[in-house]
Amino acid sequence: MSVAGVEAAADGGLRCSWALSTDDYLVYHDTEWGRPVHGDDALFERLCLEAFQSGLSWLTILRRREGFRSAFAGFKIHAVAGFTDADKERLLADAGIIRNRAKIDATLANAKVLADWPDGELDALIWSYAPDPATRPAPRTLGDVAAVTPESTALAKDLKKRGLRFIGPTTAYALMQACGLVDDHLADCVARGTAA
Repeated sequence: MSVAGVEAAADGGLRCSWALSTDDYLVYHDTEWGRPVHGDDALFERLCLEAFQSGLSWLTILRRREGFRSAFAGFKIHAVAGFTDADKERLLADAGIIRNRAKIDATLANAKVLADWPDGELDALIWSYAPDPATRPAPRTLGDVAAVTPESTALAKDLKKRGLRFIGPTTAYALMQACGLVDDHLADCVARGTAA
């Protein structure tokens, strides 16, 4: 049963239809997507994974997430900032991640930039672009969900100005959705408004 972009899951609850194609998506949708993420390392991980996802299915990233975490030292900014050329070669040979040189280079370069920021600055910067939820009506259909917003465009521009790479307005908006800056669960989805 599909109603305006939501479908009934096996438990009978309505979910955003994209979440029902695999169990991986369903778990991600129900437990993580759209829930607030804070902390520089946690946001660095999401920023990196969104960049690696560019041009690929998010499912590809989800299924390799533990491989990414292992390869990139748990996405601890200061650890990744210390990676050497040997580490880069190791990453390029690691079948557990996406072996895209430009994305790996951007991840390492971004860690070096962020390592010089005061603790909490990445979190504060990203969250400063969260729009007021009162000004955002709940999307009723998947067609109502934006790919880019003025806030994501401004966030991408600010991150680039500060030296971060491989982040455009679409990637920034995906980050905003994933990290709970916006709640793009559809209006009839059981996960809408569950973020705490």
